[in-house]
Amino acid sequence: MGNYKFWEGSSRVETKAVDVVPEENVSSTEVSIIRDGELSYTVAKAENGSGPSWQETVGAPVESHSPLGYNVGWLTVIFLNVNQMIGTGIFSTPGSILRSTGSIGLALIYWVIGFLMACAGVCVFLELASFFPNRSGAQVVYLEQAYPRPKHFFPVAFAVQSVILSFSSSNAVVLSRYLWRLVGRESTDWELKGVAIAAYTLAVIFVIAHNKWSLWLTNFFGALKIFTLIFISITGFVVLGGGVSRVPDSRVNFHNPFEGTTNNGNDLANALVNIIFTYAGYQNAFNVVNEIKNPIPTLKKHATISLGLVAVLYMLCNIAYFAAVPKKEFSESKEIAAAIFFTTVFGSGGAEKALNVLVMLSAFGNLLAVLIGSSRVIREIGRLSTYPEGVFTLAMSIGIYLLRYRHKRAGRERIEFQAWDVVVIFYILIQLYILVVPWFPPAGGPYAGDVSFWYATYCVVGIGM
Repeated sequence: MGNYKFWEGSSRVETKAVDVVPEENVSSTEVSIIRDGELSYTVAKAENGSGPSWQETVGAPVESHSPLGYNVGWLTVIFLNVNQMIGTGIFSTPGSILRSTGSIGLALIYWVIGFLMACAGVCVFLELASFFPNRSGAQVVYLEQAYPRPKHFFPVAFAVQSVILSFSSSNAVVLSRYLWRLVGRESTDWELKGVAIAAYTLAVIFVIAHNKWSLWLTNFFGALKIFTLIFISITGFVVLGGGVSRVPDSRVNFHNPFEGTTNNGNDLANALVNIIFTYAGYQNAFNVVNEIKNPIPTLKKHATISLGLVAVLYMLCNIAYFAAVPKKEFSESKEIAAAIFFTTVFGSGGAEKALNVLVMLSAFGNLLAVLIGSSRVIREIGRLSTYPEGVFTLAMSIGIYLLRYRHKRAGRERIEFQAWDVVVIFYILIQLYILVVPWFPPAGGPYAGDVSFWYATYCVVGIGM
């Protein structure tokens, strides 16, 4: 950026709107205080190759040198996202998505919608990262900076949600369920939970033991997951070609793909939530921005690659499932959809057991990736001078327009990436849909949903928290 002073305004900005107040004993080329009404900003630069960035002074300061090092290369960026996206979702939720949508055709369309939603999410996170390319922590940083007043309000609220409610228990439970299936017997509730807790504890130990090694493990498990999905996809093509005698008619589910399509809003909302769950993780690498050299170009290219790769494999795996397993049986599969596919195609022999092991390892890799990303979020919360998912995501996406306004008002240089308005608005509408539609009761009344209690209990509890 040469001799350009990051705090200099353009001729379109009133000179009285933004005042620059250098700190004592700080040269004009270093951090200065920028005042804009009641808000004040500092300008800082880290050693990850990004340019200077400005942020509200209420937030945690920029770490000019990352104490966690710069070990996140382009391959790790891909696998951090891949590992969180490919957890247990593609192995467990396709059955519930089919059950909620009612038809093969609509279920496949929902997987495409999920991809488009994730693309919009990547664009939103890229723009927000461009505003703050020197900060790890992603969502907590973006909320902190978009809504700096009242002080620490959003970081505190997000901390409560992150520490108390946001964890990968579902992946640990599915891992445990596949392990017990591999053993060959039904588990009790306490046995299921005990193995899940043990798996989660082991993953925590790996992440705590050594940062660089945990990243290497993430790469290994990411490659293993891609191999697993490729194998399932190829098997699906073999089934469709009539190469598996166990499947007499591999195309029966595709003869009338939209038969049974539901029009119930609650069911469709549940399907969309499940789709979002399976794509959750496209933003994981944004949690470690300050550990990436030249973060914005790296994320722009390789976060996109990771999402595209996963989306293609998701679609191929779903086609493989639908080719091998009858619709009714698959819609009732719950958490072991992939296991039913393996049994149908390979029987109960060694091949089925080997693939169940791969699913368990995939779930464990997801635990590692989530812990790596979440640890940066929690660390960023903890770095606040005073320690103080849908609503936060909605607030974050709307916050883009607040940041754009302040950025333009102060006459800042254009950031490295800016999302199209239509993409941001689409992302905002998706979040609104998720918040509104679950309030519509399921077909059959308020107690006829997926749970035995009142259908909107989780909505009320979520808002209450």
